[in-house]
Amino acid sequence: MEELAEHVQRQLGVRLNKAQIKALAHYERELIDWNARFNLTAIRSPQEIRIKHFLDSLTCLLAMRDTPMERLIDIGSGAGLPGIPLKIIYPKMQVTLVESVGKKADFCRHVVKMLDLTGMEVIQERAEMLGQSPAHRESYDWAVARAVAILPVLAEYLLPLVRMGGNMLAMKGESGPAEAHSAENALRLLGGQLHQLVPVTLPGVAEERYLVVVGKTAATPHAYPRRVGVPAKKPLQ
Repeated sequence: MEELAEHVQRQLGVRLNKAQIKALAHYERELIDWNARFNLTAIRSPQEIRIKHFLDSLTCLLAMRDTPMERLIDIGSGAGLPGIPLKIIYPKMQVTLVESVGKKADFCRHVVKMLDLTGMEVIQERAEMLGQSPAHRESYDWAVARAVAILPVLAEYLLPLVRMGGNMLAMKGESGPAEAHSAENALRLLGGQLHQLVPVTLPGVAEERYLVVVGKTAATPHAYPRRVGVPAKKPLQ
């Protein structure tokens, strides 16, 4: 974990304290244990978990810092990434994890309880349902997703949840710039505007990564998100 702490400080300018390092170590152990039984993620070795899960999750801070970060929603959170590492680093942030697969949602609840992460909620639901819920619609500073869907689909999941002046963040691989370009019309329709593409480099990882940051500049029309399954089957053009 010391090597992870060094990478976080070098790349992100964030110094992890002992309690945060301990929490990440507990999280790692539980992820390895549950993975052996439930196949939560394809990444299984401690070194890969630290770089490709934890450090990768924390690179969101390259886009998020110096912005309001009071409320964040993580869509398709899987094993709690990036939401749980971000909560560990910013404990005052209100974080909602959304995961439709029961075992993954159960794991997230287990980790939240084990680490006593207050101000954190895990919801087993589809993003399309949440986006039409008055309790969640247009109420978050940041809506984030990691490796969930192509950008027009992600935008339909995320932008309805973002308040005016807030942002959505899509964590993407090398296709990030091309997806951002092709999604411009969909973003505009949903009330968003591309703000920046932040290149991300992880130690020992050759693949290019990007943070695609879209600002919420207008209210999302009430017709979006469409009903469950439609955004993925018929992405906005």
